[in-house]
Amino acid sequence: MNAWDLIILQPMINILIVLSHFLFNNFGLTIIILTLIIRFILLPLTLKQLHSSKAMMALQPKLAELQKKYAKDRQKLAQEQMKLYKESGVNPIGCAVPMLIQFPVWIALYQAIILSLAVNPEALLNLSRYFYSWAIPLATLPLNNSFLGLNLASPNAIVAIFVGISMWVQQKMVTPATQDPRQAQQNQLMLWMMPIMFTFLSLSFPSGLALYWVVSNIFSIVVQYYVTGWGGLSFSFRRPSEPEAGTGRDKKLK
Repeated sequence: MNAWDLIILQPMINILIVLSHFLFNNFGLTIIILTLIIRFILLPLTLKQLHSSKAMMALQPKLAELQKKYAKDRQKLAQEQMKLYKESGVNPIGCAVPMLIQFPVWIALYQAIILSLAVNPEALLNLSRYFYSWAIPLATLPLNNSFLGLNLASPNAIVAIFVGISMWVQQKMVTPATQDPRQAQQNQLMLWMMPIMFTFLSLSFPSGLALYWVVSNIFSIVVQYYVTGWGGLSFSFRRPSEPEAGTGRDKKLK
């Protein structure tokens, strides 16, 4: 067993199956609860990422002015951008670091769900390699793959659609408004690309994994709302005279 399996994946699988035992072998509820537990543990990193993203969004008008002013001098542009970041107290890689730290956790949870949804003897034998010498995991197997009429071990189109919708809402909330046509086009591409991609992936993977994506996306939407308000969604239904949503909430959290 390699270091990844020993340090990250094996504990995740055992926690997942033991939790299922105490939740009456309801694996769908287990996925929901474990996803929420992990998201709450990583909440400080999530908040840091959202605040960094909001700070970067606030600098977009000034960055656009610099790009226009120094369009022919890339070196000077880079110097002025770094100067602006320093004066504003914004770290340009601050948005990426929390995500990079969280990424291994999401990969481990994904692998743990896939392995735990063993539906044949060969898959069960492979799963047993990750068990600690406890009685609970062995007593829990085989897992109950049924949840709200779904077979968590098989793809489901309805859950896949919910994955796409929830991801689109999340992406829309963090998509800034811009007057730059090129940037607006790139934003629209990213807004639709990820939801469509994950919808098609959900049609290929077990719906138990799609359930994890839906719960994770909903959690992100709630957190983003309390940090930044509706964000990009507010531009779709806010009146021109109304102030930007989320300012008061963000001040309370700071």
